[in-house]
Amino acid sequence: MASRDTAFIEITPEVLLKAYACGIFPMAESADDPGLHWIEPPLRGVIPLDGFHVPSRLARTVRSGQFEVRVNCDFAGVLDGCAAPQAGRARTWINVRIRTLYGKLYEIGHCHSVEAYEDGALAGGLYGVSLGRAFFGESMFHRARDASKVALVHLVARLKAGGFALLDTQFVTAHLMTFGAIEVPRRQYHKLLEDALVGEADFAALPFDRPVSGEDALRLAQG
Repeated sequence: MASRDTAFIEITPEVLLKAYACGIFPMAESADDPGLHWIEPPLRGVIPLDGFHVPSRLARTVRSGQFEVRVNCDFAGVLDGCAAPQAGRARTWINVRIRTLYGKLYEIGHCHSVEAYEDGALAGGLYGVSLGRAFFGESMFHRARDASKVALVHLVARLKAGGFALLDTQFVTAHLMTFGAIEVPRRQYHKLLEDALVGEADFAALPFDRPVSGEDALRLAQG
């Protein structure tokens, strides 16, 4: 289900958080579209945190230390990467309003980026929204093979360490299914969301000021 918002209706970060609490999220038709669509899929993608799976080849990459993973160091750079065309994704739904809104959520501590660096350069990452004990994954990108996947492993480690109960992926792709992503009907999703909005989780349970090792991230993510 989707409803369209015009370019002239102001959406504040507070309104956006209320939408997430109701199971709704915004997308734009394209980067040039000034409006937003409010989306509530009949089937919602989630990765059960207690069923997170890391393929063996990726586990070796995570352990190798090829990528240094940081958090909230280059939120704008991650947005740029997610907005850029990639193989299999020629168009982006991240328009100016999306950038502005999520930038404001980042400023008030409800939006986070997880970044993978290779030789000091941003090689991939992801961003999403935290609310209560729920984390809503928004988008991910990579410039080097496995960079975004490594960022996802570190994200799950952080969510588990911080007491999160729900990792929402919005939709399920073949890529996400390799990590254990499933589709749940809207009614079931709302029950999961309702439970996850009770209480508070701590996205900073793992340090922000120094990288977490791949070995530690794997142990936490799969534990």
